[in-house]
Amino acid sequence: MTLRVTNTLTGEKEVFEPRDEDEVLLYYCGLTTSDPAHMGHARSWLHVDVMHRWLEHRGYDVRHVENFTDVNEKIVARVGEAGDDEAEVAEHYIADLIEDMRALNLKRAEVYPRVSEHIGEIITMVERLVEEGHAYESNGSVYFDVTTFEDYGKLSNQTLDELESQGDPDERSEKRNPADFALWKADGVGPEDIAEHRHDEAAPAEDAAACAQTWDSPWGEGRPGWHIECSAMSTTHLDDTIDIHVGGRDLVFPHHENEIAQSEAATGQTFARYWLHTALVQVESGEDESEKMSSSLGNFSTVSGLVRERGPNVARMWALSAAYNTEAVFSPATLDEAAERWERLERGYEAAVSGCDSTAARASVTDEALREAVADAHGAFAAAMDDDFNTREALTALLDLVGAVNRHVAEEPHDYRGLRRAVETFEQLGGEVLGFELGDAGGGGDVQLAEDLVELVLAAREDARSRGDYERADQLRDDLAALGVEVQDTDDGPEFRLP
Repeated sequence: MTLRVTNTLTGEKEVFEPRDEDEVLLYYCGLTTSDPAHMGHARSWLHVDVMHRWLEHRGYDVRHVENFTDVNEKIVARVGEAGDDEAEVAEHYIADLIEDMRALNLKRAEVYPRVSEHIGEIITMVERLVEEGHAYESNGSVYFDVTTFEDYGKLSNQTLDELESQGDPDERSEKRNPADFALWKADGVGPEDIAEHRHDEAAPAEDAAACAQTWDSPWGEGRPGWHIECSAMSTTHLDDTIDIHVGGRDLVFPHHENEIAQSEAATGQTFARYWLHTALVQVESGEDESEKMSSSLGNFSTVSGLVRERGPNVARMWALSAAYNTEAVFSPATLDEAAERWERLERGYEAAVSGCDSTAARASVTDEALREAVADAHGAFAAAMDDDFNTREALTALLDLVGAVNRHVAEEPHDYRGLRRAVETFEQLGGEVLGFELGDAGGGGDVQLAEDLVELVLAAREDARSRGDYERADQLRDDLAALGVEVQDTDDGPEFRLP
């Protein structure tokens, strides 16, 4: 079978042909580290994770890079709330993101580069664009001249005549063309730049802005533009040309369009061969109405909260129950459906394991229906994944196998070889490819028990505080700290992080 993917650049489903027959270079636009990750972010993470897993299953060496954007006005807006300066705020949220990634059983990327680590590479790329006549300096800032790149607009299917102004309105007087975009921004961050992103608990805008990071450059003190960051990190850790670039559909323009322009203008090479975009997550906002899940709208469910409430396997099942490029609805009803599907898959796997390991399993028994169901599951699963990573249909293939296993174990004796093949199929396709934690690991195990015990201690601490016994409350917190459990008091109650 041949893997086919939907390429945003062409609008077509194309045969996937990497530049190297043995290796795939995969870049995913990571998060700005200014808020906890929500399930809209996690859905993209999980689909990229499964892409990574399926490509490896097909025999490719996958070099997967995913960045952390740790330089951004939204991060500065959290100063005083999640850290004393921009770098400390970013570090706080990066720690949370890594914990969420591990909780969801994501495969580790080859590297997670940070913008702050790559200022030198960013400046070098901007210098090259200036030298080649694709960029110009204006009042200490540097802008990309979109008229110098003939194919500008090819990803989003726009022409220069159709484009509106990009960037802050204050930049317009500095730019040659309204659509030009910033590669380097002079000076630091102004209070007005962060005002709309601040929370009440954060430091005053003037104080927070004074904590923004700046770096020296050939054009003076300043900060990198948003788009140039991914180009610099991708070419540094992968190559001038990569195979797959993945990101949310909302990044097609301007972010990914600008990545193409500046990267290809700087290197003279195709930046990415295939552009894959994940669809957005919708949240029910009223009767028959929905809106995009967004940190700015405050309508999100955090990854940590959902994993704690439902477990990582239900979170995975919800995310993978729709193909990556179709919209998903996040609601109690869709979560319940995901929980039911996960329980069915888990029970089917356990039935196959129990039947295989029971005294009713026989070497001399053959159930052709079961063995055909195993073969059919492999074929249907592979066909689905090769059809643009269609996880919805891949899950259907596994759930069909669950039905065959349940029918087989309803009577004795059992076909040992058939059940063993079913167990291996669940573990290989459901575990290794789709990333579910089958068996004891999927139930939460020791981690879930530890979380339950910490919550009991925190409940006792809250009870002590309500009675005015602050000495006892402080002692309980100190006891948890001695065990490596970090407790943070918030307006919504205490939150904790296990060691």
